[in-house]
Amino acid sequence: MINVLVLCTGNSARSVLGEALINHLGGGKWRAFSAGSNPTGKVNPLSLEVLAEKGLPAGGYRSKSWDEFALPDAPKMDLVITVCDNAAGEICPVWPGHPAKVHMGFPDPAAAEGSHEERLAEFRKVYAMIEAKVKRLIELGPERAGEV
Repeated sequence: MINVLVLCTGNSARSVLGEALINHLGGGKWRAFSAGSNPTGKVNPLSLEVLAEKGLPAGGYRSKSWDEFALPDAPKMDLVITVCDNAAGEICPVWPGHPAKVHMGFPDPAAAEGSHEERLAEFRKVYAMIEAKVKRLIELGPERAGEV
């Protein structure tokens, strides 16, 4: 099993979408978790709406701190992926086992403005971008994650 931690600042949109996609596309060989450096405390409802729309499980997600994954009893990570520029530039906790790290930056759909449909369109666009990167990651494997 390849354990992956997907990090962002708020852990409400991009990192949750990444977690869901890795778990869905990983064929039981990849297990993803998500967290944030400064979690918002709630998952953006539009993230869950897009997941449900795409046929992925939309329940069980919560916005949580990356500190949970630096604890001694936390799952050992093989790969840590940052999906937003803020999290990539921050000082990360020391991860047990020294996993590989890679940055895959995506625009923040939570920053979208406008009607519900306009904001949802932005979430769909970012979902598609993350999906393409996750498919490539799984194809290459964790050793070549930097090539994604």
